Amino acid sequence: MVRDPRSLGLGIAIPLLLLFLFGYALTLDVDRVPLVVWDQSQTAASREFVSRFAGSRYFSLESNADNYRDIERAIDRREALIALIVPADFARRIGAGERASVQALLDGSDSNTATIALGYAEAVAGGYSREVTLRQVRRQGGAPAAPLVDVRPRVWFNSDMASKNYIFPGLIAVIMMVISALLTSLTIAREWETGTMEQLIATPLTGPELILGKLLPYFAIGLLDLILAVLVGTFMFAIPLHGSLLLLFGMSVIFLAGALSLGMLISITAKSQLLASQLALVATMLPAFLLSGFIFPIDNMPLPIQAITHIITARYLVVILRGIYLKGVGLDILAGEALFLAVFGTVVITVAIRKFRKKII
Repeated sequence: MVRDPRSLGLGIAIPLLLLFLFGYALTLDVDRVPLVVWDQSQTAASREFVSRFAGSRYFSLESNADNYRDIERAIDRREALIALIVPADFARRIGAGERASVQALLDGSDSNTATIALGYAEAVAGGYSREVTLRQVRRQGGAPAAPLVDVRPRVWFNSDMASKNYIFPGLIAVIMMVISALLTSLTIAREWETGTMEQLIATPLTGPELILGKLLPYFAIGLLDLILAVLVGTFMFAIPLHGSLLLLFGMSVIFLAGALSLGMLISITAKSQLLASQLALVATMLPAFLLSGFIFPIDNMPLPIQAITHIITARYLVVILRGIYLKGVGLDILAGEALFLAVFGTVVITVAIRKFRKKII
């Protein structure tokens, strides 16, 4: 490894690059949604209604339109994601205590953001409607009726609802899975391609000793990557760690052993660096990003896909890290995930040892 700076750089620099890249770029928060308004009423009431959107942290008033053509142009150019059309009779209806309909047009090409933006718009409009109703009741000398149901929300584990606190622990799991398997997938294959495997076969080393010798250096790099990831999350992104740091490292060590063994098994089977790296990416990167619950909730997937996710090891480490980071849970809650990782690592390393033969085929 010391004589191969490229692998050393791949093992240390790439995880840090991915942490910073995804940590800063990947977010599920929807703030400052670009908004365009066509106020046909041009009254104090309509301006007050529009100001509720402009003053909200969730919307950014980009421009005012005079017709539907201006709105269409703004949405086509991605200058606005949502448009509000306030009708001409808005103030009259509000003053008379009647229902006033406001049209909201959304860009459905980004369906997830549009759905969230629509929820924000409904919340702002609902708040304005309640205030108008209360003012009218007070003007008439009546007492506002108490709501029949009083919901008082309290968010546990991530009170700020910041997506980075949810994403970063899962990101550690995904990066560890991809990098570990990718690094070890080149070890045995490189020996075959460079012609040095014959020399290793001639030594008195046994097969298990050779595989263990290949795994240990990358195991050390994996631990270093884990330490750097925890430090970056704590000091750069201010990710709270509510659980046991010792448990976090213990669970990660078990996962790391299985991920490295999987890469070693791929390397033994492929005997070609190009093929091994491609197999490692297909077997680790795509499942880890798509089927681990890192970004997409597993419960929303079709049932056959949900069944497949049970063999994706990154899924279990994502649950473990989020449980330790956000909830502070212990081994009594995470015992099932820990047991699967231990069984997976044992099975894969056993298969790799039996698959490897100290002879030239």
